[in-house]
Amino acid sequence: MLLDIFHRLPYPGKVLVASLQGYYLDWLRYGGDFEKRIAEIEKCERSSKEAIDAMVQAKLQLVLAQAFHHVPYYRNQWAERRRQGDQSDWRVLANWPILSKDEVRRSPRAFLAENHSWFLVKSQTSGTSGKPLLLWQGKEALRSWYAKSEVRLRRWYGVARGENWGIFGGQLVTEVAQKKPPFWVWNHSWRQLYLSSYHLSPDLIGFYLDALVEHKITYLLGYTSALVAVAQEMLARKRTDIRLKVVITNAEPLYPYQRKILEAAFNCPVRETYGMSEMTVAASECEHGRLHLWPMAGAVEIIENGQRVPNGEVGELVATGLINQDMPLIRYQTGDRGVLAPDPSCPCGRNLPVLSHIDGRNDDVLYTTGGRAIGRLDTVFKADLPVSEVQIVQKQLDSLVVRYVPTERYSDDSSRIIAERLRERMGPMRIEFECLEAIPRGPNGKFRSVVCELSGKHSETPRTPQPSSL
Repeated sequence: MLLDIFHRLPYPGKVLVASLQGYYLDWLRYGGDFEKRIAEIEKCERSSKEAIDAMVQAKLQLVLAQAFHHVPYYRNQWAERRRQGDQSDWRVLANWPILSKDEVRRSPRAFLAENHSWFLVKSQTSGTSGKPLLLWQGKEALRSWYAKSEVRLRRWYGVARGENWGIFGGQLVTEVAQKKPPFWVWNHSWRQLYLSSYHLSPDLIGFYLDALVEHKITYLLGYTSALVAVAQEMLARKRTDIRLKVVITNAEPLYPYQRKILEAAFNCPVRETYGMSEMTVAASECEHGRLHLWPMAGAVEIIENGQRVPNGEVGELVATGLINQDMPLIRYQTGDRGVLAPDPSCPCGRNLPVLSHIDGRNDDVLYTTGGRAIGRLDTVFKADLPVSEVQIVQKQLDSLVVRYVPTERYSDDSSRIIAERLRERMGPMRIEFECLEAIPRGPNGKFRSVVCELSGKHSETPRTPQPSSL
């Protein structure tokens, strides 16, 4: 209802509403002793690894105690375990069960602490699943989170809140059916141009480029796919009038070929970030290209077949949030797979853990006909391929569908190369190609590069693949 009213406002009215909301969020996220928080974060990340580990463990014990004593879901769970004779020590993180997102969706209020803050912000996220997830966060948690964001999403990259910046996100700043600009709204309080991710067709992106120039945007943050779509069109139009200090990607993986496109278009560093609305884990790329975790935001484990795996091995990324004590999530399934670097040392000098890479979502791992899971397929789509967007979909164990948006240089030979690269990694497969004007976006405008729609996944009985021309 409120969104409908917002969409009916003339553009100056939208600017006023967005700016007023911005002033409120500015107080909520950046108020109080914000600069003191900044100084503590910068000091912490230069501390020794042992000191950081000790701080994480101390914070973890506070969160586990809060959950054990004051959160109905966990308190009832542990009480039932005690009735069954389980005397496990709740102070040991490994003794807590892994928590699924569906469990939180079913009864979100059961995760809200009885001694929660008097001021709570209720939010809803659907991620890439489309299933709503309710969250509650207190003012203290939000200010802690955004202080870390200020350091690691701005100060690391040499930009500041007072600069004009743009963001491509999932907010519907204008109706999807709208055909004429503006496809954005200006927020005076944040000096932010919020750009729609839902109108990025080639014939409209020129308006976006003009808006970036008009508003003197100095850096961009947003969905990788949205930023790449703009960069592709910028290169096609030979636009050289947009020069940024940095491009920061979030919400979606950043593949090497996409990084090259962004660097070529904007002629600036491109930095990858990783995080989630549940505030259990986050990471950001330093100037040396390493993706550093934020240890005081969440305690991260890599789990495979229910067991923690050594650093350097791939597995499910499970995280325990250390910021939000009003709604603590213990050993929470992020839905992503990743690898912790065996050696976290980095020339940047920050003694923060390192994610070697995000291996893809649990739901987006593909399977060979023999049942083997294949997680990383970004090397298939190198910068030499004439596609602006591409998505792999597996609906059957012996076949793949490649959806692609071609550039002018695309040919049958391009399809052959993609098919060869896929079979090198997946084995014998029937591969079909679908040429589209744009890859369908999921909830919040996000773009999934790999989609697995198998029922039963790898437990499915392997079948002999049928021959095909590609």
